Amino acid sequence: MALIQCNFFSKSLMRTVPIQVVLPTDKTLGPDGSAPQGPFKTLYLLHGIFGNDTDWVCGTRVQSWAQDRNLAVVMPSGENSFYVDMPKASAYYGTYIGKELVDFTRRTFPLSHKREDTFIGGLSMGGYGAIVNGLQNPETFGAVCALSSALILDSAMEHKEYTNNLMTNRGYYETVFGDLSKVRGSDKDYDALAEKVAPLAEKPKFYMACGTEDGLIGVNREFRDHLNNLGFDVTYEEGPGVHDWYFWDEYILKAMEWLPLAAAEQGVSSGNVGV
Repeated sequence: MALIQCNFFSKSLMRTVPIQVVLPTDKTLGPDGSAPQGPFKTLYLLHGIFGNDTDWVCGTRVQSWAQDRNLAVVMPSGENSFYVDMPKASAYYGTYIGKELVDFTRRTFPLSHKREDTFIGGLSMGGYGAIVNGLQNPETFGAVCALSSALILDSAMEHKEYTNNLMTNRGYYETVFGDLSKVRGSDKDYDALAEKVAPLAEKPKFYMACGTEDGLIGVNREFRDHLNNLGFDVTYEEGPGVHDWYFWDEYILKAMEWLPLAAAEQGVSSGNVGV
């Protein structure tokens, strides 16, 4: 599996940004040594808070599992942005993830342009980002994989102090989400976005997972129920685990197994999975 480290200029962020891309173009198949040619189904995979574009490669076996399935994986760096547009900071992370990154990678690499072949996923802050950007761009993403999602809009509004601790600093949440009294019902509100997208004939399918000892399990269950009530196709799993890489390493494989990757396209045998 080729691992490509790429930098390009983002108009949405007005700076050069890094991405990691895994592609199966160097994988040999069969006695003649032929390699997959693409266009490849693609998973845009978002890291959590305090992370960067290398997190998934360093923390999980995503590269091996993507190779088993002839799946391309694109991993951007989202800073601590929650992957949303922040106009006051001239940092349009939502536009970058949902539109510019997809356009750039499709022009640069042999990726499928089809909605049914394009997926977005993430963990924690990246789970929030995958949900929000998947719902904001239902014409682009056919499926959303959200692990231990930081669906924290209500708890963010409870912070009243401006502190040096990022996680409890009201100023941080105001920078990211804007006026906290108006965030519910906005384009950063996962519940409101789901309600907006629900009537569409083609809406993304969801895979959600959370550890039973994770403090975020309550909000994940609530959002699962909200999606189900709105008529979304939702697969939800729980298992022993907290908010850590042991859980995410296990469940990113389950998410990939859930994705619509035909056996012939995967080129995977049961003996290869997880090697």
